[in-house]
Amino acid sequence: MAELIEVEDEVIMGSVNHSLAQGRITILLGTDERFEVMPELSLDVSQIDLKRFNLKAKDELVPDISVYTGTPPIPDKEIEDDILKVSQMPELAIEVLSPRQTIGELTRKIKAYFSIGVKSCWLVVPSMEAIDVYSQPNQHKIFTVNDTEVFDELMNIHLPIQKVFENRFGNVQKKPASQVE
Repeated sequence: MAELIEVEDEVIMGSVNHSLAQGRITILLGTDERFEVMPELSLDVSQIDLKRFNLKAKDELVPDISVYTGTPPIPDKEIEDDILKVSQMPELAIEVLSPRQTIGELTRKIKAYFSIGVKSCWLVVPSMEAIDVYSQPNQHKIFTVNDTEVFDELMNIHLPIQKVFENRFGNVQKKPASQVE
């Protein structure tokens, strides 16, 4: 029999646009050999008080995507099978806005990421087809589908923004059944 597990102060955030953006960014960055890309990785932030950022989380934050440039956190197979919360912070944390979140909530989370040593943060807004790249807590640049690429100067990332938000199936004209072979 399945057991219902209640997760305190956590709301399931997924949506189609959130999932598509998260998946596409993960794939695009994952093809770059400089990076280890980890979606939904729990970061141990017990060393800071998240209340000062007005966040409900207690001792962990979970970016939609964490990006490492050096050796990523890996379990010591002699001691453990997996790591539930990592203390090694990523160089880049990416948050994708879902319909159940506010931009204010995610900007506070971005400030918390910077306070724990993350070097760069992105705020992805699927409904506006925009990616806001933060190089510091209050310094950022917005890229939209009118731009050719997202450019993260700190991480030296050039990402084709059209590929993040392209509507691959919405533009396809379906043939009438009589024309299908």
